[in-house]
Amino acid sequence: MAGRILIVDNVPTNRIILKVKLSSAFYEVIQAASGRDAMMRAKQDQPDIIILDTNLGDMTAHEACAQLKADPITCDIPVLIATPAADTEAKIAALKAGADEFLTKPIDELTLTARVRALLRARSTTHELRRRNETARTLGFAEAPVNFTMPGKIVLVGRNPEDAMTWRAGLRGLVQDTIEISQADRVIEKIAADDAADVYLISADIMGSTGGLSLISDIRARANTRFAGIVVVHGAQDRKEAIMALDLGANDIITRGADPEEMALRLRSQMRSKKEADALRSTIDEGLRLAMVDPLTGLYNRRYALPHIAQIAQASNQAGQNFALMLLDLDRFKRINDTYGHAVGDEVLKEVALRMQKCLRSVDLVARYGGEEFLICLPQISLRDARITAERIRAAICDTAVTVTAQGDPVMSSVSIGLAMGGAPDGTPVQHDTQALLDIADRALYDAKAEGRNQVTLGPFAA
Repeated sequence: MAGRILIVDNVPTNRIILKVKLSSAFYEVIQAASGRDAMMRAKQDQPDIIILDTNLGDMTAHEACAQLKADPITCDIPVLIATPAADTEAKIAALKAGADEFLTKPIDELTLTARVRALLRARSTTHELRRRNETARTLGFAEAPVNFTMPGKIVLVGRNPEDAMTWRAGLRGLVQDTIEISQADRVIEKIAADDAADVYLISADIMGSTGGLSLISDIRARANTRFAGIVVVHGAQDRKEAIMALDLGANDIITRGADPEEMALRLRSQMRSKKEADALRSTIDEGLRLAMVDPLTGLYNRRYALPHIAQIAQASNQAGQNFALMLLDLDRFKRINDTYGHAVGDEVLKEVALRMQKCLRSVDLVARYGGEEFLICLPQISLRDARITAERIRAAICDTAVTVTAQGDPVMSSVSIGLAMGGAPDGTPVQHDTQALLDIADRALYDAKAEGRNQVTLGPFAA
């Protein structure tokens, strides 16, 4: 099934009609006959969307929605409320109660399914972000959620300047975010210049009957506005454009001439969702960075390096190219810690990491493998150039003091390097096992240590 939808209505006929419409679109439908029943089914079945009729018998839809949004178990489930067509107050009350959308009675099937698709898409994205964030928090890589109070930026794109100015006048005092008016043909120009908004309010019929729809696609295609909120204003009879807008990536639609308070509520909802999603992505990115980067040296760690090397090995095999692996170990590092203390030892590790990076190309990988041991992978390189690079790294570390103590004593260090080559020595692609190459480099490193340290030793070419 594409999604599970809970229908709540105290009139059985209404539930059946709505179930038929949704089941024909291959959604799984469950039903509840009252507000109390809805609370129980929502917690028990965890639907992807809840559709509430205005009157549920034992409570109103607004009361039920408020309870659902206040419960931590059900607060993230999108809620749609069915309202009378001409009842503006009911629509605004639905949004104030926390509803994600309202459906105008009689419910149009195409509009219903378009709304459901848009909400399922948004819920899937948010749910995945929250799941990743929880994983990061479990691993200790993320912080607790914060309140989102910083004002955002809303850009209004009307059919003409007067159109947008009317919107801005109506929104004055109802939203706390910065509001700008932009011509349609300048929106993408500003985005390209890194002047993006958090939310866009766009007329569906700018630059022709479907100009707004084209602009939605352009906004979604840009990296810095891919997750922006988009609300499309459409004519009361333009059902086709409204449905297309939702399917093209609009987050919400609103009928032209709607009450300014309704517009403000929708924009505030989109801004809140955008800010929350941005914060989650930022937390996840930071968590991933902490999970993959060694905090002392700033190098990638083993967790990141091994799968990355596996990809390099696969690409080298497919292209018939050589690549090199190096395992490097600082010589007599324990003596440095014992003589000068661990703080000086940390400074040595940081400086060694910096010197290695300066000896490598942008495509090369250097990682802290553990302790005083480092791992380097050089894609698309010959044996001769790999040995030259290894010798350059060795000399960069041992030729001058890696740090100076507080007493002014220079601290010298050196490194032993085990080198292994992977790829296609005779032009014939060879499927390499990454661990086997690491074992070859490790044995070569052991030989370098046994033969006197501060040298590069080549292991046998893997085959």
